[in-house]
Amino acid sequence: MLNFLGINKIKKMKLNIALLATLLCISSSMVFSQGSPEAINKMHDRYYGKWRPALIFTQTTGFYKNDSLQRTETWYEHIVYPKNFRIDFSHPDSGKAVIYKNDSSFLFRNAVLVRARAEKNELLFLLGGMYFYPFDTVLTKLNLYGYDLEKFHETKWNDQPVFVIGAANEEESVNQLWFDKENFNLVRMIRYENNNKQEAIFEDHVLLGGGYVETSIKFFVNDQLVQTEKYHDLDVNTNIPESIFDPYHFKKLKL
Repeated sequence: MLNFLGINKIKKMKLNIALLATLLCISSSMVFSQGSPEAINKMHDRYYGKWRPALIFTQTTGFYKNDSLQRTETWYEHIVYPKNFRIDFSHPDSGKAVIYKNDSSFLFRNAVLVRARAEKNELLFLLGGMYFYPFDTVLTKLNLYGYDLEKFHETKWNDQPVFVIGAANEEESVNQLWFDKENFNLVRMIRYENNNKQEAIFEDHVLLGGGYVETSIKFFVNDQLVQTEKYHDLDVNTNIPESIFDPYHFKKLKL
C-alpha cells in the first residue's frame, strides 16, 4: 500500500509538473498573442456596430510657437463616419473650409475650391472610423498608415495601464498608438515623418453616442507644442445632410 501510494504520489507529481509546464506554455502563448491584432480585435468587438454614426462640435484651436500661444481660432466640425469630415474655419458661413471625403481633401476659400488632393485623414479613422470597417480591413489600413502590427507592449500613461501598438518598447522611435486598457481610448499617437517627430495627446474623454470622445488634444512637433484643440457643444443626436460633404457643389453652413 505504501509503495502504491508512493508511486501514485510520484505519478501525481509528474502529472502536476506536466500540467504546470502546459499552463506555462499556454500562458506564454497568451502573452505572445496579446499582440497588436488581438488588442485591436478586442477594441473592434467592443465598438463595431455600436459607435455613433455622426458628430458635430465647435472647436477652439490654439496655435503655439516656442511654447507660447500666438492666436486662437474657432472651427466648426461635422463628421459622418467613416469617410466624411468637414471643418469650417472662423465662421460657419465664411466659405473657408476643408472637406475630407473618402481618401481626398478639398480646400475652399470664399466658397471656391482652391486645392484638391489625395489625402487620407488618419485621425478620422483612428478616432471612430475604424469601427465601421470589418476587422481585416482595419488591420490592412493600420499597416498602410505605417504601424508595425508585429510590435506591441504594455506600459502606463498618466499612471493608467495602456497598450501600445507599433512599438516593442518605449525606447523605439517608430510610429505607435497608445490606447488605455479600460475603454480603448486613443491617448497618445507618435509618428515620424520627414525627420520630424509628431506627437498627439488625447485627453478629457467623455462617453457619447456609444463611444468616447476626446475633448482636448495637444499636438507637438519635435517635442515642441504647436497646437491645442478644445471641443465644445458636442452633439450626436443629429442628421447631417450628405450634401455638405459634396466638394463639387459647395454649400455654406447655416447654424
